Amino acid sequence: MNISKQIAQWRIVAASVCGTGHLKNNQLCQDAHHWQILSDNVLVAAAADGAGSASLGKVGAMIAVETAIENISTIGLTQKSLNDDDYVRSLLNDAILAAKKAVEDEAATCDKQPQDLATTLIMMVATPEVVAVMQIGDGLAVAKDRMGNLLALTIPDSGEYINETTFLTSPTALDTAQIRLWRTDIVNVGIITDGLQMLALNMVVGEPHKPFFFPLFEFVANTEDKTVAKEQLVKFLRSERITQRTDDDLTLIIAAFNDS
Repeated sequence: MNISKQIAQWRIVAASVCGTGHLKNNQLCQDAHHWQILSDNVLVAAAADGAGSASLGKVGAMIAVETAIENISTIGLTQKSLNDDDYVRSLLNDAILAAKKAVEDEAATCDKQPQDLATTLIMMVATPEVVAVMQIGDGLAVAKDRMGNLLALTIPDSGEYINETTFLTSPTALDTAQIRLWRTDIVNVGIITDGLQMLALNMVVGEPHKPFFFPLFEFVANTEDKTVAKEQLVKFLRSERITQRTDDDLTLIIAAFNDS
């Protein structure tokens, strides 16, 4: 395919891989992600990290991301409808509420408690002119504008103690949720779960690490074969460079808007 003649559109590559800690213990990957490119160049993406202490954390994560994306993708969203800040916030809030209810309903169906399906959730809606994120729990969402500015749209909610966070099933989930809108010429967006935080975020100043994100953004912008690109991303996440720094499950969603 001649890339230069394609219409302006999002390119996205995403993967979730099992951390070395879970592999050693023969455990499943607790992370999940889901995304769709809607009409009118609206990108919706979500990532979740099921609690390691939850017996069905993986199930909760999968239900959360799939429900959140489905909730937004079925309403005929357009770039014009995203011009209203209040509408965007309501849109994200409704998606999170739908995900929370779906997880709680699944818990009831399985005769489990909601905390048995505990998971974080990051939900993003992006166009070439705006990006909006709602996040419950740890992880990070970022965006880069045309001038090369990289912004942490959210910061990890790590709770009062180490390895503690707020989950979608927590009573205080909606009260602690982060919501951020950024209106500018959006070139790149990204989402990570907490397994990559130590590599992707300067925790002291709360700023995303450009040497981590910028090569990834360039990689996705030049992607031509989606299958090959995902294989390369998985290989990167399983590389020694990453696994030497973290043994947690890893999810990375990266996207670039190509308009040239």
